[in-house]
Amino acid sequence: MIEKFLNEEQDPKTVEKVYSRLVDLLSSGEEVIYIAVQKKPLVNLFPDCIAITNKRILFFTPANLGLSIKFVDFVWKDIVDVYTKEEIIGAVFSVKTTNGAEMAVDYLPKIQGRKLYQYAQERKEVEREARRLRDLEQKRAESGSIQFENPTAAHASTAQQAYAAQAPVAAPQPPPPAPAPIAPPAPAPIVHETPKPDELTEKLKKLKTLFDNGLISQEEYNNKKLDLLSDF
Repeated sequence: MIEKFLNEEQDPKTVEKVYSRLVDLLSSGEEVIYIAVQKKPLVNLFPDCIAITNKRILFFTPANLGLSIKFVDFVWKDIVDVYTKEEIIGAVFSVKTTNGAEMAVDYLPKIQGRKLYQYAQERKEVEREARRLRDLEQKRAESGSIQFENPTAAHASTAQQAYAAQAPVAAPQPPPPAPAPIAPPAPAPIVHETPKPDELTEKLKKLKTLFDNGLISQEEYNNKKLDLLSDF
């Protein structure tokens, strides 16, 4: 299983130890692409290692005199850039993340440093393309989410407009005839009522006639006349 990671002077025992640790760390669909092993010039008992997968990059550091291994990992979307610097003895490979963190391993065989840089750039390119597609899908989803406030009303309005466009135009109807003018009612005839004779005057005339005809005395006439005048 580890033979494919031993082509550039990697130490087999170190690769085997790192790979056995990697198997427990891999997520679903994650595959190991490359493993690089530090090679110090004098004493190389507990070398650091770098592993690249299709989802992240992992830095392994031996601890407790090689009895355990600590690791730090970064997913590709969080890596801003990768660097490889070749020195007189070996190469230095480093990464820089979006939050400003940096991680590096020195004394790598130069061929391994180049391989790390090559695979890292390929994975970054894949991640950039995946990010571009995600952004494109998001923009399409946002542009397709515009809806009418009342789709039913809008559909009905469109159907009515289509029906109105297809329906034949009715011929104009002549205006209804104007109503005949109503003649004003004829004024009522003025009736001149003959005023009734004054009741007091009539009674006084009758009283005077009785007196003139000698039917009542002067005293009776005067008394009756006073009575009539007092009543009115």
